[in-house]
Amino acid sequence: MSFATPLFLWFFLPVVLAAVLVAPAKRRNGVVAVASLFFYFTGAGGTTFLLLGAMLVNYLAGRRLEPGAPGDRKLVLVGAICLNLGVLLVWKYLGFATEQLAAIASIIGVDLPVVHLALPIGISFYTFHHISYVVDVYRGERPALREPVAFVTYIAMFPQLVAGPIVRFREIADQLPQERLHRWDDIAAGFPRFALGLCKKVVIADSLAPLVDACFATPNDRMTFAIAWLGAIGYTLQLYFDFSGYSDMAIGLGRMLGFRLPENFARPYSSVTITEFWRRWHMSLSRWFRDYVYIPLGGNRTGVLRTYRNLGIVFVLTGFWHGANWTFLVWGLFHGALLVLERRFGWDSGPVTTRARIGRRALTTVLVVIGWVFFRSADLGDAFTIIGHLLVPDSGGLGEAVAAAATNQRIVLLVAALAIVVMPAHPVTGPYLESSRDKIAVAARVSLMTVGVAYAAILVASGTFSPFLYYQF
Repeated sequence: MSFATPLFLWFFLPVVLAAVLVAPAKRRNGVVAVASLFFYFTGAGGTTFLLLGAMLVNYLAGRRLEPGAPGDRKLVLVGAICLNLGVLLVWKYLGFATEQLAAIASIIGVDLPVVHLALPIGISFYTFHHISYVVDVYRGERPALREPVAFVTYIAMFPQLVAGPIVRFREIADQLPQERLHRWDDIAAGFPRFALGLCKKVVIADSLAPLVDACFATPNDRMTFAIAWLGAIGYTLQLYFDFSGYSDMAIGLGRMLGFRLPENFARPYSSVTITEFWRRWHMSLSRWFRDYVYIPLGGNRTGVLRTYRNLGIVFVLTGFWHGANWTFLVWGLFHGALLVLERRFGWDSGPVTTRARIGRRALTTVLVVIGWVFFRSADLGDAFTIIGHLLVPDSGGLGEAVAAAATNQRIVLLVAALAIVVMPAHPVTGPYLESSRDKIAVAARVSLMTVGVAYAAILVASGTFSPFLYYQF
């Protein structure tokens, strides 16, 4: 079940909000937990049992990981982490690994079987939530949850279960008491944020999707400079409005349920360095890797070469976390290499003068756009073909398929989306819309909750939507 479907918008969400409002304070987590498992089951089917099994193991492990608990706490922690990573490796990467082995074996005439497993929805996200839970409890940053319902609420909370934000346990532990208050003010604050995300997703991202698909579906021998740039820029905008739209919807839904989820985007395309980009893009993932991989490896405290090594490890993992494909690995290595270069030559600090900042922002954006070509392409051959055409101008046009997809409406929306992302870095739209009381913010909230939601609802009712891009991760 997607947030941008009639079933969710007009049936599931109103019923859940009504149930949370009328339920006694000590039963509200139970309402959220049951609703979340039902939400997940509608999309995941039988793989819901994999989630339930993982939750059971990690809940029990948490009770053995608190400081002072009997037994070998480190052994329990290592076991829990290995189990979580093992589940992720089997279900997400075993097929890819057997494909590579089969390809190598075929060279010497050996025929090896390839394993095909259906990817459980949201497995990358709930695996990271489980690891965050056991590590934070082991470190003594928060006590283990005694109530199973509270634990299920944290792991399976439907706003963030499928595509984040990745909520570290210590960020939400204090919001999971047995008796949780909930106010009408939470709904009033959360709904405009949800409306913002819905409009980003349905009005902009889904409208750009056919144009982007047509560009990337162009055969390599018909690719041109114009198609390559239109596709790359279109996907850069589509991915941002799709994923940040999902995050806004998730944060808004969480607030309506009485939870405050962490921010995930802060106008990333306004960055003047790649280092700054990763402080603004998918921030919950960056924080997770910083706290549970980069710092435990030594961070930047163990010398220059080891710092570069640690960055390389993090971005190899970041790439493969997104999917079992060489394109994601190359995308991660590309960003990791850029970060190392910025540190090596002191470019990780933004320039001071306005002219220099404009130039560095333009360069950073171009590098990010090139990186997204790897992220979107089906394989490395397609990616390098598109990048080659990005770098070498030619006189070729759009071709029939792309020209047909490039309707006036989509071009207008692409230009409007581009104008939005090149605006100044501050304020960040989501938090500003949610908390500011100035006239502009009030007018924006009213517009979103009337015209924006109405138009998005019409598009949803007409079926002109597509799954969130990050559902595949």
